[in-house]
Amino acid sequence: MATQTHSLSYAGCNFLRQRLVLSTLSGRPVKIRKIRARDDNPGLRDFEASFIRLLDKITNGSRIEINQTGTTLYYQPGLLYGGSLEHDCSVLRGIGYYLEGLLCLAPFMKHPLKIVLRGVTNDQVDPSVDVLKATALPLLKQFGIDGESFELKIVRRGMPPGGGGEVIFSCPVKKALKPIQLTDPGKIKRIRGMAYSVRVSPQMANRIVDSARGILNKFIPDIYIYTDHMKGVNSGKSPGFGLSLVAETTNGTFLGAELASNPQGQGAAVLPEDLGKNCARLLLEEIYRGGCVDSTNQSLALLLMTLGQQDVSKVLLGPLSPYTIEFLRHLKSFFQIMFKIETKPCGEELKGGDKVLMTCVGIGFSNLSKTLK
Repeated sequence: MATQTHSLSYAGCNFLRQRLVLSTLSGRPVKIRKIRARDDNPGLRDFEASFIRLLDKITNGSRIEINQTGTTLYYQPGLLYGGSLEHDCSVLRGIGYYLEGLLCLAPFMKHPLKIVLRGVTNDQVDPSVDVLKATALPLLKQFGIDGESFELKIVRRGMPPGGGGEVIFSCPVKKALKPIQLTDPGKIKRIRGMAYSVRVSPQMANRIVDSARGILNKFIPDIYIYTDHMKGVNSGKSPGFGLSLVAETTNGTFLGAELASNPQGQGAAVLPEDLGKNCARLLLEEIYRGGCVDSTNQSLALLLMTLGQQDVSKVLLGPLSPYTIEFLRHLKSFFQIMFKIETKPCGEELKGGDKVLMTCVGIGFSNLSKTLK
């Protein structure tokens, strides 16, 4: 798939997903050494091993070698195969941790992907399934990845530490991606949200909604926050509640923010009123940062721009997150692609933080494993 197949070598456990995903797409093997070598508990963690197993399931012919202590990993990618799969994610991280990797790979499979993921749907570390559904899926649609089989469905919710959630993600395959020009985010026209509560009083969700609206109503009237109280087997194994908010702009940009309660038995109890207020503030912070893609999905947008046809793509982002900056470095080493980065200081009309205009020419990546019908 790639012209250079010499393997890339890295050290440390940071950005493991980025390296494995880019390795799979570029077809270049990757070797990662010194994974938590000096830790009391050295080597790969359960959630990372689970991510590697997931990559093994969706590809055909991958070669994965891990040494005895788990501190060195060699990954030689196979072809992306897809099909109907199931995967039990580690409950140490949210399903969002695995979904972010799948969103990058799913359009380039041989067969359309339909996968059932089980684990923690909402936690405090990873993007929740709700936010990815509301922000990442519309972003993929901008690149022409769409169809009736393109959906992310939450069947059961699972909160940490017990998990027990379940989601179904299906995505059609694409031969090539469209280049995009997202340079004007537009103004915020509506805010939608989802307040969920599992294994606690359903009243919790209503209390979250009231406090979040208390802040947001000062800015915009068109706010609707759904409440979702799942019962019985659909509520997973642990109690908890949380809120995800998404602001939509006049040009079809989505900016998301979310918060979840502390896991059972960890940390102080969170009041639903405080959680609602803080989540509303986080959304306002995200709107202040602005741009056409929110900070969670910056790297996904940049990857899809890189893999687009040999044409110019432009996107206006808010301040780049450290994760995105490292991702740009990885894109350079895997695909030899450089972005033109122009800072746009906030003028009078662009209220909010300083923006960054990212421009690149796609490498013309085409899905070689897609079967011709």
